Amino acid sequence: MTNWLEITRRNARSVQTTIGWIFWDPGAVERYRLLGLPDGFAGPLGYIASRCAPLAGAGPDAVVAAFGSISRAGIEGAFGLLGTPERFREVWDARDAAVAEGLRTYTPEIIDPLAEYGELLWPIVQQLPRVGRVFFGAHLAMPRPTDALLSGWHAVNCLREWRGDTHWALVVAAGLTHPEASILHNAWLGYEPDWLAKSRGTTPDDLLQGWASLAEKGLVVDGQVTSDGIALRQRLEDDTDRLTTLPWELLGEAASLRFAELFEPPCVTLLQRVDVTAGTNYQPASRERR
Repeated sequence: MTNWLEITRRNARSVQTTIGWIFWDPGAVERYRLLGLPDGFAGPLGYIASRCAPLAGAGPDAVVAAFGSISRAGIEGAFGLLGTPERFREVWDARDAAVAEGLRTYTPEIIDPLAEYGELLWPIVQQLPRVGRVFFGAHLAMPRPTDALLSGWHAVNCLREWRGDTHWALVVAAGLTHPEASILHNAWLGYEPDWLAKSRGTTPDDLLQGWASLAEKGLVVDGQVTSDGIALRQRLEDDTDRLTTLPWELLGEAASLRFAELFEPPCVTLLQRVDVTAGTNYQPASRERR
């Protein structure tokens, strides 16, 4: 029988990398700077603004509720600078231009697979359950690009947001706050203390509260995440995989395995780009645990 769990785990890394490399791409950052985002902060603010653009009209509180991984302070900062949904859409369009240019420059071998799989994935994406998956639903409602490369990229992005919404529903069901989730994830990855939470804009006060509340739950002892804390984070990952097999089942075994074969090699290059443009800790969903 087909091992859909293994296929899901395997392809999740390529889905994350196909999308995530753009968050730190210099071409994207320069476009955000030209739109008026401040030097030194254009990259993170551009990432937040481009990703939350489909929900910008609902305001910062709705985006905070949906985003999960990014602190309230960062999201409110983006809204304070940009203000209107139209300005967020400008950042979205700038991001798309950087995606097209970057993929054609650094991984031309991904162009045809994205065009091919865009046609295959859009009908599948339209079938995925939307209840409780706000970010996914908002992205799905955005106009579909006419460029075949960008159309395929956006189809893959919808898969990524669908998985992300599913994961954050599990995090909430486990009773974890934003800083608590980042602390556990950081320890599970084997990163230096507090790196992940700080990279997501978690404030020092929120971080201290996260450590304290995890200690109250018995998941932190003497300033260290316990084996129970690591086990909880592993269960969240396993349950995310278990609950996100559907798109690959709809795509079918042969096409899902071919997706892995076509996308994994260029994703190695894209992850190496992240190493250069941001650092070897960034894009954690694409990394092997240490």
